[in-house]
Amino acid sequence: MANTTFKGAVRSENGFKSITIDSDGVVTEEAIYDTRPTFRQSVDNSTLNTGADVTTTLTRAQSGTLFEIDGTGDIVVNMPALSTANNGTTYEFIVTTAVGGGKTVTFVLPGAGVSNFFGLIQLIGGTAANPASDVAGDTLTLPNSVAVNARVKLTCVVDDGTNSTWKAEVASTPIATIG
Repeated sequence: MANTTFKGAVRSENGFKSITIDSDGVVTEEAIYDTRPTFRQSVDNSTLNTGADVTTTLTRAQSGTLFEIDGTGDIVVNMPALSTANNGTTYEFIVTTAVGGGKTVTFVLPGAGVSNFFGLIQLIGGTAANPASDVAGDTLTLPNSVAVNARVKLTCVVDDGTNSTWKAEVASTPIATIG
C-alpha cells in the first residue's frame, strides 16, 4: 500500500491499528487506537505473581509491560524467540514477594550460547551502590532471598534473527548474576 498524506482530520468509526510484519510474515499489532488513547504502562499482576513455580515465554505483544513477581516459587522467564522484530522490545519486573530460600527467578535468552545480556547490575540495601557490569551470558538470575522492590528492566538492543543482545538493568539485594 502506498503512503497517504491527509491535509484534514482523519476519522474512523472503527479505530486505527499500527502493525508490523516480520520476515516470517507474522503480523504484530503494535498499537490499537479504538478509543481515546491512554499512554499508561500495562501492569501484569498475575503471570509471575502466583505464589508457585512458573515457567513462561514472553511475547512481543507484552512489550512495555511491568510484571509483578512473587518469588515464593522458582520462576523461569523465557524471552521471545529470535526475530528481527524483537528490536526495541522492553519488559520491566518488580519483586513484590521476596525470592524464597532455595528459589530463583531466571530470565533466559533464546538460542543458548548465541545471545547475551549486557547487564548493569546494582546492589541495593541501604549501603553504598556497588555497580557491576557483565556482558556475557544468556541467563540472568535473581538468587534466593532477593528482597521486595528488586527491579529488572530488559530491552532488546539487537536481534538479527540468529543472535540477540539484550540490555539488562538490575537493582537487587543480594546482587543478580549473569551466566
